[in-house]
Amino acid sequence: MNFVQRNYYAATQSANTMKTYKMIDGMKQEYDRYTAEDFEVWKILFERQMKILPAMASAEYLEGINLIGFNKDSIPNFTDINTVLGKLTGWQIVVVPGIVAEQDFFKLLSQKKFPATTWLRKMSELDYLPEPDMFHDVFGHMPLLTHQIFCDFFQNLGIVGVKYSDNEKITAMLGRLYWFTVEFGLINDNGEKKIYGAGILSSHGETKFSLSDAPLHLQFNAETIMNTPYASDKIQDKYYVIESFNELYNSIETIDKVVEKEMVMASR
Repeated sequence: MNFVQRNYYAATQSANTMKTYKMIDGMKQEYDRYTAEDFEVWKILFERQMKILPAMASAEYLEGINLIGFNKDSIPNFTDINTVLGKLTGWQIVVVPGIVAEQDFFKLLSQKKFPATTWLRKMSELDYLPEPDMFHDVFGHMPLLTHQIFCDFFQNLGIVGVKYSDNEKITAMLGRLYWFTVEFGLINDNGEKKIYGAGILSSHGETKFSLSDAPLHLQFNAETIMNTPYASDKIQDKYYVIESFNELYNSIETIDKVVEKEMVMASR
C-alpha cells in the first residue's frame, strides 16, 4: 500500500506505479481556497452517487453519511468531520499532500488517524484520475469511520502493518486484504449484496458494475484474499462478500495466524 489513497489507490497501489509523498507536519485544509468549480464538482459527484447509493450501499455507510452531515452544497470541512468522528469513534483526519508511504499509512491507522487529501478533481476529470482526490478519500472513506466495529478492524490492520512494515511480502499481503475489503468490499445485508468499499462507493461506474452479474462474488476468506493478486488499473473482476462487520473484525485473528505462518516459512 503505498498509501493513502485510492488509498489503496493510495494504499494499495504499489510504490512502483504511483508517486508517494512525504508527510508534512501541520498541513491543513485551506477551505477558503476552494473555487466555484470545486463546489460544482463536489455537487455533481455527490448528487450522482446519492441517486443510486441508497439502494446499493451498506446501511452502515448510509448512516455514516447522515451522521457526518454530508450534503451536495458544501465541500466537507475537516474540522467539522473531526469533531463528529472524535465523539463517535475517536478517529481523526490528517491532511496529506497525496499518497503516503506504507510505513506512514500503517502508523496513522494504528493511531486512529486517516490520511486524506484536500484537492478535488477538475470538471474535465470527473471519471478518471491518475491518483485519488478528496472525493474518494472523504466521500468514500469517512462515513464508515463513524462505525466502531469497522474502525476496530481498521486500527488493528494498521497495528499489524506497523509491526511488519519492514517485510515487503507481508506488507503486500496486507495490501491485498485492504484492497478487497476497505476499498472494494461487499457485504450481505438481509440477503442482498451491498457496497462498503470506498473505491466502489466513490466510482459511479464501479458502483453499478460491482453488484451486477458480470463479476465474481466470492465468500470472504482472509487467508485466500491475502494470497490473491489484484489489478489496480481497471474495474475489478471479483469482489469478496462479508456477512457482517463483525466477521471483518474477527478476521484479525486469521490475519495474525497467516502472518505468523509466513514468518515461520521464511525462517526455514
